Amino acid sequence: MNLKMSDLKKCLEGAGFTNVKTLLSSGNVAFDSSTKSDAAIERQIDTALLKDVGRSFLTIVRSVAELQALIDSDPYQDFKIVSDAKRVVTFARKLSEPKQRLPIEKDGARILIAREREAFSAYVPGPRGPVFMQLIETTFGRDVTTRTWETVKKCAKG
Repeated sequence: MNLKMSDLKKCLEGAGFTNVKTLLSSGNVAFDSSTKSDAAIERQIDTALLKDVGRSFLTIVRSVAELQALIDSDPYQDFKIVSDAKRVVTFARKLSEPKQRLPIEKDGARILIAREREAFSAYVPGPRGPVFMQLIETTFGRDVTTRTWETVKKCAKG
């Protein structure tokens, strides 16, 4: 947040990443890296951001293959989701253990299932705003980032 995508792109290029492309103006970036470990790439980006921008941001990395596998697994298939519900994926470096047994619901938002590094939710937009974000934060803490299912699909295309 509060970082221009052009500045983010320059920072990653300066850190040695290639074919850097920002996606959807929301902090999503596709790039090539010779580093294979998500954790090592996260550290490399964290260091570059602190050095070049003077701020740290939560960096969460997934490869295109990981995103595609996530999409192919269709984690929503076992749940009844109303047609006007939005599907969202919460990403973390490692999710904390949910404080309640899943699925849980609050004001039309449901966290359906969680894996080691992702949680899958659905919510019906309503007048109270993004209550699903409050539910996610209460359940997993703040060291997460959430994207819509459609955004995840776009990011998987790189």
